[in-house]
Amino acid sequence: MKWIIPLSLLVLFELIADVLAKEWSLQRGYILVGGALLSYLIANSFWLFALKNGSGLARGSIIFSVASAFIAIILGLLFFKENITRTQIAGMALGLISIALILWND
Repeated sequence: MKWIIPLSLLVLFELIADVLAKEWSLQRGYILVGGALLSYLIANSFWLFALKNGSGLARGSIIFSVASAFIAIILGLLFFKENITRTQIAGMALGLISIALILWND
């Protein structure tokens, strides 16, 4: 499971990029957009390492997608005061169940 660390770093840098992109959408500024683009580049570099170390395309991309979405929703709620619906909460729960099922045999 050497792929867990690069996949975790992928999620981390993707979220940093998402926060910088959201801040850019609210404030503008070249530093914010440059930071977002750099963070996206770093994030995708870790994706390559996750794939090389055995994450698998299907498993890795699903874990990345669900983890990124889950943490992005939490960041949106806490820092940007966005609203969440019951349907979105149900989606988060199903996403967490999907990760548990994907990792069940590892």
